Amino acid sequence: MTNIKIVTDSTADISDEEKRKYGISVLPLSIAIDGKVYRDQLDIQSEEFIVKMEAAAELPKSSQPPLGAFLELYEKLTEDGSEVISIHLSSELSGTFQTAVSASNMVGGKVTVIDSMYISKGLGFQVLRAAALAGQGWTSSAIIKDLEDIRNRTSLYVTIDSLENLIKGGRIGRGKALIGSLLKIKPIARLEDGIYTPEKNVRSTAQLIKYLTGQFLTSVKGKTVQAVGIAHADALDLAHKLKASLLEHIPGIDIDILCTTPIISTHTGRGAIGFSFYTD
Repeated sequence: MTNIKIVTDSTADISDEEKRKYGISVLPLSIAIDGKVYRDQLDIQSEEFIVKMEAAAELPKSSQPPLGAFLELYEKLTEDGSEVISIHLSSELSGTFQTAVSASNMVGGKVTVIDSMYISKGLGFQVLRAAALAGQGWTSSAIIKDLEDIRNRTSLYVTIDSLENLIKGGRIGRGKALIGSLLKIKPIARLEDGIYTPEKNVRSTAQLIKYLTGQFLTSVKGKTVQAVGIAHADALDLAHKLKASLLEHIPGIDIDILCTTPIISTHTGRGAIGFSFYTD
């Protein structure tokens, strides 16, 4: 039986305990703040990053892992004859997937690269599932087919508390941002086909929680919930409020809460959450 090893990048919001449990290898993206470059989750952690980000003159800039890092890791993992399944954030959001594909074609061992079409917990669901199935002795082809099924049954919503980072990143004009701030608009987007798609604007935390809870209940009606995750950017209180609302309707479901990666926080800003789930 061929051993299968799992690789992902640092935008997969999974815990250190899960990485150790399943032996998951993680390649960090990098982020530059005021000219200094940090490796995501290695040189800088989420809480420290948010403080530095808000003090920075410009929006921090993120970059994908270099080709050489992929090559080195793939060669190391396959040198004993093992296969690798390398699962990464949406190719619509980063060049990480394409770099991984290039590296996979340059090594002698078998490496299959997967575009998760998600980020954060949505990516993490696929990574953890692949690692669990690999540990059960599944073949790489069977694991890949299973990941396709999970991808089609996953939903990911992103909410933003402040428009400041969208201004700094040039994604929204200051005029629109000013209007949005005056109206206290909280945008909600959904990740569809690997792309952030605006879905609804609400004006209060209560409306935000009501909307996300409603979307969840509609999506899971008549189905079995397999996993639910909430990743936040210094928004633990909001994450717990959403969790409490979900549990009121479906008591007993397991809901994982985790502070999201700096790479994601730089685009969302403080106060954002990512709400992900998938069903059978």
